[in-house]
Amino acid sequence: MEADSTEDIESLMEDMDYIPGHFHLDLNLNCDPVGPMKLRYRDTYLKQESLESELEAEVGYLQYAVRNLLGLLAFHLNQLDAAQEIFRSICKEDPGNLNAWANLGYVYDKLGRELDAGECVEKVSHLMGLDAGEVSQEETRLLAARCLAEQAYVYPYDVELESEDDLRERLTSALTLYNRALDYGGQLIPKEEKRSWYFKMATNYIRLDDIVKTKEDSEYSRLSHYNKGLKLLRETLESEKKQHKALAWCYVGIMLERKNEFTTVPMSIHDCGFSASEPLSCYGTAIKLASNDAFTLNLLAKMFFLSGKHEMATGICNMALNVLPDPELNWQAYCTRAKINMMLYARDLEKAKHGHGGIPDRQKLTEARTDLDKVLTVRPCLRTHLEKAQVYYYMGVDALQESLLVDEGAVNSALVSLSQALQFELGDSLPDLHVLRGRCLLLKGEEQNAADCFKCAVELERPGSTDTTALRSLLQALLALFMQRGPDPNPAITQLELWVKKAEEKYSEDIVKAELRCLYRTHTAEVTELSRALIQTGRLVLVKRLLETVAPKQITKRRTMATSISFT
Repeated sequence: MEADSTEDIESLMEDMDYIPGHFHLDLNLNCDPVGPMKLRYRDTYLKQESLESELEAEVGYLQYAVRNLLGLLAFHLNQLDAAQEIFRSICKEDPGNLNAWANLGYVYDKLGRELDAGECVEKVSHLMGLDAGEVSQEETRLLAARCLAEQAYVYPYDVELESEDDLRERLTSALTLYNRALDYGGQLIPKEEKRSWYFKMATNYIRLDDIVKTKEDSEYSRLSHYNKGLKLLRETLESEKKQHKALAWCYVGIMLERKNEFTTVPMSIHDCGFSASEPLSCYGTAIKLASNDAFTLNLLAKMFFLSGKHEMATGICNMALNVLPDPELNWQAYCTRAKINMMLYARDLEKAKHGHGGIPDRQKLTEARTDLDKVLTVRPCLRTHLEKAQVYYYMGVDALQESLLVDEGAVNSALVSLSQALQFELGDSLPDLHVLRGRCLLLKGEEQNAADCFKCAVELERPGSTDTTALRSLLQALLALFMQRGPDPNPAITQLELWVKKAEEKYSEDIVKAELRCLYRTHTAEVTELSRALIQTGRLVLVKRLLETVAPKQITKRRTMATSISFT
């Protein structure tokens, strides 16, 4: 029976110009993971968690795009009952949703419910007009257009997009599908629905612009993305929906800020009538449109926060809280404001470390903690506990020298928050959590416990990762353990050798060399003493690695015997 069902689906696919459903799409999510399955599961879970909070932002038919994607994620998290319920609910609310019927059929097939799967295939065939039914050609084209637009929505949310080129490919695929959707639907697509697609397309072009501006041919590549994105935003400004108009004006302001990055002003600025417009006036228009709508204000605050306009984002959060101060109904504003305060403190801390500013204002940490406390009372979650732990960590360390403990109570509170974060599903799979935990334990003088946390963080990094925070922290912790070695240095040396070797399997050769070089330059005396101990015990492999990282490359005609160890 299962073979017959599969043959029916394959036979149907052969006659299609497009294929409904999400499980056949060219996504990493639909393929075997590149690295450990645990990391794929973690990334998928985090996508699901973030997407659930974004569902409120989608209106009209695009809400079904979000829900179909949530069903796809649930399926790949082995939540088959949840996936089935999501797809079934869409079919009930939107009986013409091709993707939902195809996805539901796929889930039924995996559950061994062949008859139900067959009915879904028949439903898809009927809606596509393949069974000579009563569905009109106009209706089939509109349903096809919505099907393609929903599929386009998925691509930027794919997992394992480790490089900019991977993301660029997914954004381009999404835009291709949106354009096909517009071609299929044409004038049949309702104006407001079409404008919602224009808005999504514009944001994809803006993200592409962010990527290609760092490339060698940036000006040539960017111009097309910039012009298309701005023209789509201009179309979105005609929307009757206040949310879309406000967000579009904000993006127009961002695009106008970028015009000076081109040697010639992009023609789309003149074509769209923005020749006399200034970014600040666009931002003002966006804020004015959203002034009494806490939800839209929160979306604007998030946009300004992500674009680095922290003071403006804080002001908009305050506006949103004036409109709706109840944390249960407006937890997003408290959460965003806490993130901004914490980021501003961290930024000022880095400036102070390099002598470019005074002592950072610790009042920002107090305000962040107050906001996070309000969020945790109504919506406890993994990320919020982790952010609160970060706040407590900064409260516990010196404002200029992060390695100095000034408030052990705050550091202990950070550890408590981290333990609460670990109670959530997949909490132990976040490298950031283990790194922060290790730093707290290091401050308390628990070097071995700290090193074990950093080891967990390194293990959780994806092969080929360029984030060396965990590796750097681990090397420093293991070096500190060696300095406390007592009469027997071998256990500490063994750990160092083992984890340098593991690092070479996890990271590129250049990254490992750079981290060993950094370790030497920041802890010269300790690394020199380690080298002596390695030589005395005949363990020369690590010594050789250390020498290779700091010694300049030379071409020598004959091998010379080194009489001393010198790191330069």
